[in-house]
Amino acid sequence: MKNIALVGFMGTGKTAVAKRLARKLKMRYISTDDLIEAREKRLIKDIFAKAGEPYFRKVEKEVVKEAASADNSIIAAGGGVVLDNENMENLKQGCTVICLNATAEDILKRTESYAHRPILNVPDPLAKIKELLEKRAPYYKKADYQVDTSNKNLNAVVEEIERIVAKT
Repeated sequence: MKNIALVGFMGTGKTAVAKRLARKLKMRYISTDDLIEAREKRLIKDIFAKAGEPYFRKVEKEVVKEAASADNSIIAAGGGVVLDNENMENLKQGCTVICLNATAEDILKRTESYAHRPILNVPDPLAKIKELLEKRAPYYKKADYQVDTSNKNLNAVVEEIERIVAKT
């Protein structure tokens, strides 16, 4: 089976779905964000604060390339991975790429207790989420498949992805 890469906005369920899917399919779980933090020996919010987003995106690109070439893996990609064409090309070479989607309101509910989300540390996070979703929509459409996670429990999303990959 091909690797499966989950992309999408923060709070759409990439990490939880990837972990459950990996266990169920007996595949390796890889988080690009975890790999970045391990490589940099600091949290992503600290990388953004001290080195800036361009530096973070450079490291992210290296990590995505490595993760995409791994074997028998489910990859939870960071929310901004899709913004770089090279990242998407690398993922599509070795993976079935599935974009997880959710409404802006659901994303806000799922992320409001996380202080480690640097791009949501703004006065109106819902407006920021809507703005970013609209800006990123063309990039998310480049995924092979779309799965809406709004109003679905974890098992329902995992089962939907299993049906998708069974057909590929």
